[in-house]
Amino acid sequence: MAKAKSVFTCTECGGQSPKWQGQCPHCDAWNTLVETAVEATGKAGAHRFSSLGGSSAVVALGDIEARDFPRLPTLIAEFDRVLGGGLVEGGVVLSGGDPGIGKSTLLLQAAARLSEQVPVLYITGEESAQQVALRARRLGVNASKVRLMPEIELEKIQSTLAETKPRIAVVDSIQTLYSAALTSAPGSVAQVRECAAQLTRIAKQTGTTIIFVGHVTKEGALAGPRVLEHMVDTVLYFEGETHTSFRLIRAFKNRFGAVNEIGVFAMTEKGLREVTNPSALFLSQHHTGVAGSCVMVTQEGTRPLLVELQALVDDAHGGTPKRLAVGLEQNRLAMLLAVLHRHAGIAAFDQDVFLNAVGGVKIVEPGADLAVTLAIVSSLRNRPLPEKHVVFGEVGLAGEVRPVQRGQERLKEAAKLGFTHAIIPSANKPKQPIAGLQVIAVDRLVEAVDYLKAT
Repeated sequence: MAKAKSVFTCTECGGQSPKWQGQCPHCDAWNTLVETAVEATGKAGAHRFSSLGGSSAVVALGDIEARDFPRLPTLIAEFDRVLGGGLVEGGVVLSGGDPGIGKSTLLLQAAARLSEQVPVLYITGEESAQQVALRARRLGVNASKVRLMPEIELEKIQSTLAETKPRIAVVDSIQTLYSAALTSAPGSVAQVRECAAQLTRIAKQTGTTIIFVGHVTKEGALAGPRVLEHMVDTVLYFEGETHTSFRLIRAFKNRFGAVNEIGVFAMTEKGLREVTNPSALFLSQHHTGVAGSCVMVTQEGTRPLLVELQALVDDAHGGTPKRLAVGLEQNRLAMLLAVLHRHAGIAAFDQDVFLNAVGGVKIVEPGADLAVTLAIVSSLRNRPLPEKHVVFGEVGLAGEVRPVQRGQERLKEAAKLGFTHAIIPSANKPKQPIAGLQVIAVDRLVEAVDYLKAT
């Protein structure tokens, strides 16, 4: 009988079984057995994951010369911002997002621009060569120098990378590849892990920068094993609804740059177009003041963004009042309602409260607390906030208004967009006045509420 080509390994305890079972026979965990390749036996050094540079001597960290990594710009400014300045030699980038969000579109645009500088290989496992050519024509990009390879077998891709030695390689997508060393179907946990590991090894060994396109599950996480995100150097997520034209690219991991940077794009007939003033996307154009609307300045990486928060407070018609937040944390909304009642004397226990961040942006920082509370007060009283006012600050359980990071940059961004007043924490008050911007510094939540009463 021929020897089996694969075994099933438990992701919890590492135990191996010759066939798949629902429960691991070693640790009794359920649904943890995944197919892996059988380790090849042979002479030392023949392992497919042997060391790239051999054994190394132990050195002191202080004796190592630290140098910045040279960057290769993609010439798409928003994409370069998220990458940390451009692509790094030997780096591996994983780009994930919902179907139709624009992953392949952006990478084809970037490949076309990069091909004018360095050799680029575009490996497509989901589309034929004709389909990619039609997309390039539709986007209006000059992709004549991009070399295209429609293939899903890992071993053929490895051979092509060794022969052509491209500077940039795009793999669209990693879930379509398969290795002949495994018998499972493309997209399975074992295939994704094996293919990603082999291609990552090639990137580190040859200096080729590899960009993976990754599918996501219905929960929004990257499909395949979680170890996939640990293998790569940079993890990018596309955000945005497919029925809207705006797209956000967010960096969740970057070994060569800052995380939580975002790039803002607009989907057009000619592909993704950079948005140079993203704050305009998240601000509604009201001709008159609207109750429940408050503009705040949030910080995304190194970029300050002005976002409009909208609150709607209405009489509860059921037994339990509703609390719904879109774009913000719902538990924090319940906490802020309690603080508003306890320290500002404004009760909403018999009211339905709905909160929305305009434009589909997601705000995770606590600097939105003060803007949320003032929007709720405005809607509850059916009284618009004063025009040209911007707000930011964290609200504590004791009713204090705490400072946030990069307050000076937030104020400058607000002044640049024409805002004349800013309600901020006292600790964020600038030492030097900002031209055209009057600062209202508050220490307590009740001070901000009283300011709204007086205006």
